[in-house]
Amino acid sequence: MVSLRRGSVTAVTERHDGLVRLEVDGRPCIAYPGITGPVTLGDDVLVNVQAVELELGSGGFDVLYANLTRGLELEGEPGAHVMKLPYTPLQYAVRHAEENGAQLDSLGGLPVVCCSLHSQVAPAAAGLGEEKRVAYVQVPGGALPVSFSDTVRALRERGLVETTVAVGACVQGDVACVSTAAAFVWAAEQGFDAVLCSIGPGIVGTASPWGHGGLSVAEAVLTARALGGAPVLAVRYSEGDPRERHRGLSHHTQAVLTLAGDVEIGWPEGLESPDGLERANVVDVSGWRDACAGLPLSHMGRGADDDPWFFAAAYAAGRVAFRHLA
Repeated sequence: MVSLRRGSVTAVTERHDGLVRLEVDGRPCIAYPGITGPVTLGDDVLVNVQAVELELGSGGFDVLYANLTRGLELEGEPGAHVMKLPYTPLQYAVRHAEENGAQLDSLGGLPVVCCSLHSQVAPAAAGLGEEKRVAYVQVPGGALPVSFSDTVRALRERGLVETTVAVGACVQGDVACVSTAAAFVWAAEQGFDAVLCSIGPGIVGTASPWGHGGLSVAEAVLTARALGGAPVLAVRYSEGDPRERHRGLSHHTQAVLTLAGDVEIGWPEGLESPDGLERANVVDVSGWRDACAGLPLSHMGRGADDDPWFFAAAYAAGRVAFRHLA
């Protein structure tokens, strides 16, 4: 059941396009004005408090559920009839790209970098470079709102991502698509040079082989391949993670490979390749730190100096995809 409480907005700390960080009765909270409407100091609100009550590390804040002061007379997007979050208490209609008519049958070799963790997105984008038009496609498996990602905001400011697409249950993208296939085809139709596909921040995880959000990119790999694209998987590799299942080549990557089959992988030169990755493309990643300078690099609280191979491996995937553009 949903855990709600009523309160008053006591502070507004940050405003971004699609996201507001605030406090409700002194507790940290986030709001999505594109869903629940504008919010300001003193508003009477309902907030979802369950993540805080469960002491979730990546969800240590409340989420505004409804604004009782100024959010009860909102109107939907004109002409929209396909629902986001259908049949839930937060369902609302958004225009989807598929509604604009027939789409292409092939991606025509479009490179698609697939990240099973959101913390891989920044180095992978740096690997693709600043001279290319890149569409960011977010699939379910972590946070659903695209606007929640500070990383995507930074990539847009840097020119490494041009636009964003929210697939399925994901929300708050520049474009909405019902399926991953439709999102990739839309990007090809719009003339993008590459797609960067990932789950949102805060991966869903259960410590089991198949119960984690990273498996969403297995579908992305299979879809890109079936539609004539060039999928590249960013492997999750760590020498700093204290959990055995994520040390070295993570069991998350192994699970994706089991489902997705043979897929291109970028592997950092200078790092010994584990069994099963003999066909990986070895990439010179000596410039990854310079390419990522100024970008948010953080994985489970570890930065570039704490877990360098994690970020270098994601950068390598971007470089492999870049080769398809040469």
